[in-house]
Amino acid sequence: MKKQKNVWFCSDCGQKQLKWSGQCPSCQQWNTFQEEIELSSLPRRFESQSLQSSRPVKITEVKLNETPRILTSIGEYDRLIGGGIVPGSLILVGGDPGIGKSTLLLQLSHSLASQGLIVLYVCGEESVEQTSLRAQRLNIQSENLLLLSESNFSLIKSQIDQLNPDVLIIDSIQIVYKSEITSAPGSVSQVRETTAEFMHLAKGRGIATFLIGHVTKSGEIAGPRVLEHLVDTVLYFEGDKQHHYRMIRVVKNRFGPTDEIAVFQMKQSGLCEVPNPSEIFLEERRKEISGSVIIPTLEGSRPILVEVQALVTDTVFSTPSRRSAGIDQNRLALLLAVLEKRMGYQLHRCDVFVSVAGGLRIVEPAIDLGILLAAASSLKNKVIDPETTVVGEVGLGGEVRSVHRIESRLKEAIHMGFERCIIPKRNVKGIAEDLRKKIEIRGVEFVEEAVNAMLK
Repeated sequence: MKKQKNVWFCSDCGQKQLKWSGQCPSCQQWNTFQEEIELSSLPRRFESQSLQSSRPVKITEVKLNETPRILTSIGEYDRLIGGGIVPGSLILVGGDPGIGKSTLLLQLSHSLASQGLIVLYVCGEESVEQTSLRAQRLNIQSENLLLLSESNFSLIKSQIDQLNPDVLIIDSIQIVYKSEITSAPGSVSQVRETTAEFMHLAKGRGIATFLIGHVTKSGEIAGPRVLEHLVDTVLYFEGDKQHHYRMIRVVKNRFGPTDEIAVFQMKQSGLCEVPNPSEIFLEERRKEISGSVIIPTLEGSRPILVEVQALVTDTVFSTPSRRSAGIDQNRLALLLAVLEKRMGYQLHRCDVFVSVAGGLRIVEPAIDLGILLAAASSLKNKVIDPETTVVGEVGLGGEVRSVHRIESRLKEAIHMGFERCIIPKRNVKGIAEDLRKKIEIRGVEFVEEAVNAMLK
């Protein structure tokens, strides 16, 4: 007989305890514990785990072979994950509902199936007919692409045993369940156990496996945090689904660089690659308006020019508003305090709204100086030179600190036709002479220098 006992799991971090409590002692979140029935004394926990035990190997005896890659016809995706799909890898794809996760994986399935690989697409949330309708809209037709509408893991595994596919896609991991576990699909226990099963399948049989994960209202992948630790690669869809553009960011990658992004445009025929993101982010820019600044930012190894817009207006309330889209709101409040201290602006009497045009979210501090100049431009209602870009990190004392990879940023600005660039003074020394001839460079040491130079 299998013994059962009631336990409580935190839905955010997966913390396990025998009694309910209001606050999780691990992640400090409130009201996240859910009661589940835990089974013990199982003869074998994982169905997919190999019965052969591994043996220790000396590190000097390990044969290092070049990791094989499966290239797709989607060049931006290959660059995003480091040069192609690694056989046996486990990839987690997360994002808001309707943003394009299933569309991307159907396109990847078509590309891989066209190369002769057998692709098994498990569409547990939809029927085979519904998925086929989407495939017809995307003009996907391949004999090697197989659809399976199933959510029971044991039945999915039996089909994998028969087909032995090269690529496996699970849409989504929150709908797959094991009948031995009594909790509902999508619970902490089910997600953790089924993901571990797919990990054993991927590693043991060399199947490249994609898992689609739902996200919570805060934007994180639903389920325990261990879900992201089990997989090899984590991809997040970013951007507002009301816009045409989708950004895919690599958060974790064991086989390539992290913090890379790829930009796609959603069309009737599916997701299309955008090889030059700077051009699309600046195509609707208006040059003769105040509060607009162009900033060369870095996303992974790729420099991108983005437009930061600011609106500063007098407030009618006792507490002014500070709202931002695409940048951290706490960082905005800190930068406005620096601007008020160093320049003497009465920003405590104004509402301030800052946005990154195009829906991109920027986290690097190199955009600090551009945000300050956009706010100062809107407050004084003076237009910043439209042929000038700005980059620099701002400290609490008002000093402009150096940024990394300044030459890559300047090359992107030159490529897009800009004539001048305001950069930190410490970055001026390391710039090659050929770049100095193509663009006018001005180094600033404090915030006051940059504001006075741009708004005079």
